[in-house]
Amino acid sequence: MRIAIVTDSNSGITQEQAKKEGVYVLPMPFMIDGQTYYEDIDLTQEQFYRRLEEGADISTSQPVPKTVTDLWNGLLKEYDQIVHIPMSSGLSGSCQTAMMLAQDYEGKVFVVNNHRISVTQRQSVLDAREMAAQGKTGEEIARILYETRYDSSIYITVDTLKYLKKGGRITPAAAALGTLLRIKPVLTIQGEKLDAFAKARTMKQAKGIMLAALKKDLEERFMDGDCRRTHLQIAHSHNQEAAEELKGELAELFPGTPIYVDALSLSVACHIGPGSLAVACAKMLDI
Repeated sequence: MRIAIVTDSNSGITQEQAKKEGVYVLPMPFMIDGQTYYEDIDLTQEQFYRRLEEGADISTSQPVPKTVTDLWNGLLKEYDQIVHIPMSSGLSGSCQTAMMLAQDYEGKVFVVNNHRISVTQRQSVLDAREMAAQGKTGEEIARILYETRYDSSIYITVDTLKYLKKGGRITPAAAALGTLLRIKPVLTIQGEKLDAFAKARTMKQAKGIMLAALKKDLEERFMDGDCRRTHLQIAHSHNQEAAEELKGELAELFPGTPIYVDALSLSVACHIGPGSLAVACAKMLDI
C-alpha cells in the first residue's frame, strides 16, 4: 500500500525540502495589504520580514477547500491513502476544514490533529513517513500520531511586544508597560495554543528560563533526563545567529544529542515578529 504524507508550510518544510524528503507541503496563504501570497511559492522569508518591518498589513488565512481537495485528488491517482498533518487545531481552523473534507474520501484520507506546529509538526511528518515506509496503513499512522499528540513541548521568547499587541494577544496597555519595563515574555505551546509562561527582563534571562523549562519537561514529563529518546529543536524568526548561539547552549546541556535548527513558520512569525527564539522537543516514537 502506498501512503502519501501531506502537511502544510506551518511545519517549516519548504517545497524543495519536501521533494527531498518524499512528502507534500500545502502552502499557507497570507494577505499582505489586500493581496494574497503563498508561503514558499511567491513569498519568501526575506520578503515577508521586509514587508513586516515596513509596516504592511499582514494577516494569515487557511487554504480554500478546493486547493486541499485538488492536492488530494492528484495524489490519490498515484497513492492508495493519504495522511494529512496540518497545524494544531488550536492555532488555525485549517485542521477542522481538512477533517470535514476528508469525510468525502471514504477512508482514503486521514487527517491528524496532533496539536503541533513548526519544528514539532515537522517531526510528526518525518515520523509518519518512516511509519509508511515500514508498511503501516494510513489509519495506523494517524492513530499513533494522535495518541502521541501531547509528547512535544515548545517555549518561545519574543524580541518585541509590538506584534502580540497588533494581533490582540495582549492589551495595548500591557504592551506599553512591557515595552517600558523591557519585558521579554516567554510563551509556550503545550498541545493546542500559544500561552503565556513567564516574564524576563533580558533575552539572556529568557533563554535561561526556556532551557530550564525544557530540561524539566525532559526529566519529569518524558522521563528522559539525558535526552536519548527525545528530538531537540530550535526555531527562530529572522534570528539565525542568535539561534546558533542558543544551539551551543543547548548542546552543553545535552552533549551528543542532535539539535535541529530552523526558521519559524510565517504563520507564527506573523503574530510574534522578528527576533524571536524558541526551544522545542518531541519524544521519539517507539516504531
